[in-house]
Amino acid sequence: MDTSGELGEFLRSRRARLRPEDAGLPTFGGRRRVPGLRREELAQLAGVSAGYYTRLEQGQSPNASDAVLDAVARVLRLDEAERAHLYALARPKAKARPRAARPERARPGVRLMIGSFGDVPALVMGRFLDVLAWNPMAHALLAGHLDPDAPDRPADRPNIARMLFLDPHMRELYGDWPAKARSTVADLRLIAGRYPGAPGLAALVGELTVGSPEFAALWAAHAVGDCGTDPRTYHHPVVGTMELLTEFMTLPNDDGQRVAVFNAEPGSPSESALKLLAGLTAARCPAGLEAREAGR
Repeated sequence: MDTSGELGEFLRSRRARLRPEDAGLPTFGGRRRVPGLRREELAQLAGVSAGYYTRLEQGQSPNASDAVLDAVARVLRLDEAERAHLYALARPKAKARPRAARPERARPGVRLMIGSFGDVPALVMGRFLDVLAWNPMAHALLAGHLDPDAPDRPADRPNIARMLFLDPHMRELYGDWPAKARSTVADLRLIAGRYPGAPGLAALVGELTVGSPEFAALWAAHAVGDCGTDPRTYHHPVVGTMELLTEFMTLPNDDGQRVAVFNAEPGSPSESALKLLAGLTAARCPAGLEAREAGR
């Protein structure tokens, strides 16, 4: 991915969502040629020259100061995730020396951790949303129609974004699929800023852009944000409707990997449904994750 082009598209998308009157600028009626703020107006409000801001938007100011980026973020009313994304695009990491790509793996200790969660669904996501490991409950919750051992085969690994947009089972699973889709694409945009030029991510975005007009439209909107942790409704094909909370834990020693854990409110009907799913899962695969781990 061209980081300078990404920066320009991101800044233009944020300029377009602000009206002059929102920024305290006078309006004189008539139709404006561009939506939102003009470059010159944003530069004025940020306290930089129009020429400098134009170069920044074109990716020609790699040494932009904190003061300038903070001023632009303030005028554009960027939230914390968007501000981090702006910095990542404006100051891309130096490209590392090419090396043979090795498939991501979840460390044995992390696998044991999610296995110890028992009846609580948990999985490990790679930096580009590949499922590197899941416990039996996470498999039963999200993708019971898939081979439970698929994450162990890099060529067959499920990917959260790919499943969400290209697997009809996932579309039926989420009670508010559009909200989940927006959240996932915003998270993927944030990841793209952190890993500019990553071939695996570029291939995933290309596949989804071609395969899903909905993904293409959301990607073009340049929304940025972390995965949401608000309660989500799941319409599970076996145990019915559940409302679950998701927590994400970043693994500090594993570049970009996260653990996702799904919980129900204690004493709720959703907890009862989750316990029913746990019983059915245990009956179907009584050996559990631990036995599979012992055989690796």
